[in-house]
Amino acid sequence: MLNQIRGLHHVTSIAGDAAANNAFFTQTLGLRRVKKTVNFDAPDVYHLYYGDEVGTPGSVMTYFPFPGARSGRPGTGEVGTTVFAVPEGAIGYWKDRLTAAKVDGLMEDTLLGQKRLHFAGPDGDGFALLEVPGDSRAPWTGTDVAADVAIRGFHSTTLRLRDGGATGELLRFMGYQQAETAEGFTRYQIDGGNGAHVIDVEVMPNIAHGVSGAGSVHHVAFAVENRAAQLEVRKALMDTGFQVTPVIDRDYFYAIYFRTPGGVLFEIATNEPGFDRDEDTAHLGEALKLPSQHAHLRPYLETHLPKLEG
Repeated sequence: MLNQIRGLHHVTSIAGDAAANNAFFTQTLGLRRVKKTVNFDAPDVYHLYYGDEVGTPGSVMTYFPFPGARSGRPGTGEVGTTVFAVPEGAIGYWKDRLTAAKVDGLMEDTLLGQKRLHFAGPDGDGFALLEVPGDSRAPWTGTDVAADVAIRGFHSTTLRLRDGGATGELLRFMGYQQAETAEGFTRYQIDGGNGAHVIDVEVMPNIAHGVSGAGSVHHVAFAVENRAAQLEVRKALMDTGFQVTPVIDRDYFYAIYFRTPGGVLFEIATNEPGFDRDEDTAHLGEALKLPSQHAHLRPYLETHLPKLEG
C-alpha cells in the first residue's frame, strides 16, 4: 500500500464558455483565479485554475473551456459530483446566495450523516457544498464572501461506477482506507490527509457510461509532495500492471496519468513548484501565462482568446 498520496490535488473539467466559467467561480463561488494559461495540447483554448489564495493542492478546480463544446451526457465511468468543504452552519448562506444568483439544481440532502447542498455549474457540472466542522484551511477572502462561510477547498469527489470493486481495490492500494457504506455509496479516506482526502464511490450497475463534453470532469488529480514521491508511486502502479504515462512537466506541477478500472482518468501531481513560480502571489491569475513551447503564439492568443474579468 502506498503512503505518498495525501488527497486530491486538483479536479479538471471541460466547459463551453470561458467568460461564464470565470464569472461563476470567481464571483458566484468566491474562489480566486490563480492561473490564466492555455491547454498544452490545444493552445487556442484557455486552461483556467481557481482555488484559494495561492492555489493550495486540494483547493484547485481547473477548466478547459472549449468554445461551443457540446454538453456531456452524465453516466458511469466518470466523476459524478465534486464536493467543496464549507464551515459548519454555512449551508444556509450558500443556499440564499446561489438562489439569488439563479444557479440551477439546488437541492439539500444528507450523505453518511453529513449535510450537503447540491448545485449545477454553468455547463450542468455536478457540485455540492458540504459542512465540515473544524476545517482549518484558510479560504480566499478577496471577494464579498465572508471568511466564516467561504469555501475551504475540496472535501471529496464522487466516482460514479457500474462496479466499484476494482476501483476500491485501487484506492486502497493508493493509501485510502474504506470507511463507511450506505445507500449505494462507499467512502474511502486517508487518515491525516490534506483536507481533500475523501473519495466516495457510487455504484450504479444499470446506468450507461457517460459521454464526455462540457460539464464533464476530464480527470482527477491526487497530490504527492515532490517528484521523488511521484516516481515511487509511478513505479508501484506500473509494477501492479497499470499503464502510466511518463512524467510530464505542467509548469506548476509535474504529472503522470493512468486510467482506472472504472474508466476514470487519474493523475498524480506534485505539490511543487506551485502557482507562484512565474507570478507574485499578489497578482496570481492576472496575466496570460504561456508554456514555453507556445510563447511564440502570444500575439495571436492575446487577440483571439476571450476577454475575462479580473
